[in-house]
Amino acid sequence: MADTMYEINRFSNESLELNKKIYDEFHDVELVEHMNRVIMNPVIQNYFRSEILGNIEELKREKDSPPFIIASNHSGMAFPWDAIVFGFLWKNKVNFDETKSFRPLTSPMLSGMPYMHPYFMHHIWKKAGSIDASFMNFDTMMHYPKGHLLIYPEGVPGIAKGFDKKYKLQKFSTSFIKMAVKYQTEIHWYSTINGEYVAPLMYSSKRVNRLFNKMGIPFLPLGPLTILLLFPFAFYLAFPAQIKYVQGKVIRPEDITTKKYDEITASEWNQLRDQIQTICQLDLDQSVLEHGKNPYHTATLLKAIFTKFPRHTPLAWPLLFHEFERNWKKGNKKFEINTNGIHFLSLFIKNPICFFYYIPILGWLILVLYGRKKWRKNE
Repeated sequence: MADTMYEINRFSNESLELNKKIYDEFHDVELVEHMNRVIMNPVIQNYFRSEILGNIEELKREKDSPPFIIASNHSGMAFPWDAIVFGFLWKNKVNFDETKSFRPLTSPMLSGMPYMHPYFMHHIWKKAGSIDASFMNFDTMMHYPKGHLLIYPEGVPGIAKGFDKKYKLQKFSTSFIKMAVKYQTEIHWYSTINGEYVAPLMYSSKRVNRLFNKMGIPFLPLGPLTILLLFPFAFYLAFPAQIKYVQGKVIRPEDITTKKYDEITASEWNQLRDQIQTICQLDLDQSVLEHGKNPYHTATLLKAIFTKFPRHTPLAWPLLFHEFERNWKKGNKKFEINTNGIHFLSLFIKNPICFFYYIPILGWLILVLYGRKKWRKNE
């Protein structure tokens, strides 16, 4: 979330109260729980084999206290599977208890375009609990009565920094630091490790990214896998990296500055940001040393994949997500998705749009038109 010149505290209590509609806008806990059971938990356990290292039960808010701010790094150049997996893993660990979970603050670019949602699912980011990142929304969410907040302080540049800078933190926004100081809450750092192997050896060009920004696409990854992007399914492709989320430092603003929120100058905010970023970078470096080896772990991967091939692989994901949304819209909330044998072929018949994910160029044209029409209808 980019910083601007105006102060966060310019919002009146009345405007913040009215803005609390964002707490429930599109948010659908039941949908997310069912998606977890039918799609995400099997994929996370069998394909990504990811885990959160640390005791998240320690993050207990006192009654009427502001949310904790959970912050993490992006590690780059792919659809944000690192954040998606983190969210579902966390929800599983707390048994979908909203008071112990978190709400992510995400770039408005994600929610603004149909194709920036996984498999064109209608407002799936917000249905899963995401909030568009803006100062007003951030300030409003600091009054959220239930769980914590998740922010990626590198923003989109963190995703687009390239494989060569995978663990080099990009310049943090100061917004989450301002909120932590203003509301005297804690920042809990989590290092995301191995996420860069979701799309390995992909690099970034600022000039190319600026061109694609005009189309609502945050960046274009450049590397040996770029040619695959002619096929729409590859836009959502993820290699089977064992992403690990390592619980790190707890940063308390009162330990760093004794000044009150409205006493801190612009240059002092930047100094505070640099101090906190240094703490997080050191934590990240140590986590990489401890957990950044053998990102794919082939033996466990092959065993998991061939248990129910192709269900757990990206080849099947378009079918799984479209079939899930098709059933959910019909009001069927107790369904399973069978991908065995003839059932897998039947998914194409029920969801013919999925054929186009595997057709280069033309598939993109058809899917973009499909996504726009679908969204206009749902709006």
